[in-house]
This record gives sequence, C-alpha cells and structure tokens, in this order.
Amino acid sequence: MEKQIINTPNAPAPIGPYSQAVLAGNTLYISGQIAIDPATGSIDTSDIINEAHQVMHNLRAILSAANMDFGHVVKTTILLSDIGLFGHVNEVYGKYFAGGFPARETYAVKSLPKNVNVEISMIAVQS
Repeated sequence: MEKQIINTPNAPAPIGPYSQAVLAGNTLYISGQIAIDPATGSIDTSDIINEAHQVMHNLRAILSAANMDFGHVVKTTILLSDIGLFGHVNEVYGKYFAGGFPARETYAVKSLPKNVNVEISMIAVQS
C-alpha cells in the first residue's frame, strides 16, 4: 500500500513530528487539529464557538487538499479541555455535516497543546 502525505498552507503547519494528514489507499487519516489560524499562526481561545469553527475550518482545508469533504468523514475523535464545553462544540460540529454523521467519541482530557479547549481528528474515505 502506498501512502501520500497531505499538506496544505490553508491549515496550520504541524507543531511536532507529524503530518497534517496521510492518505493510505483510499483512507485519509487527519491529525488532531486545534484552532490555529493558518494565516497568522495565532490562537483565540476566548470563545469556544469561534474556536470550534476554526478547528473545523482547518479540518475542511485538509479534506479539500485531499479532494474530499465532510461527506467523506467516517470517524472523528474530539478532545475537550472540559466536558462542560461538549454542548457548544457539538452545536458547531453538527453544522458541518449534512446528515449521515460519522462515528465519534469525545473525551475530556487534562490539557491540550497550546492550552486550547478543543482538538479534533478525523478519518475519511474516498468513494
């Protein structure tokens, strides 16, 4: 099986030894994305709604770089700094899918990179 590294300037550059995403066969594995604005490198964690939208924008950019969209997503993992944020993040997350939602789990964790409140990873499959 051949693997292809997916990298786009429209999503934040990795902040460690990993790729934005890896396409293996017809399956795309997207690394956890946080709310880094790829244009400025800044992070705004003052509003969980805006933060969650930025994460989803970053994920959309990576999907697009692999010629996919949210309709191709089969599995997501959401990490939260506080489970009390679940409702807000869930509200934003749901707006990016047109039904047929992917499988998912959500965890509250002790801390996340750069002290963000939400990180989301995805697995998508090309038809």
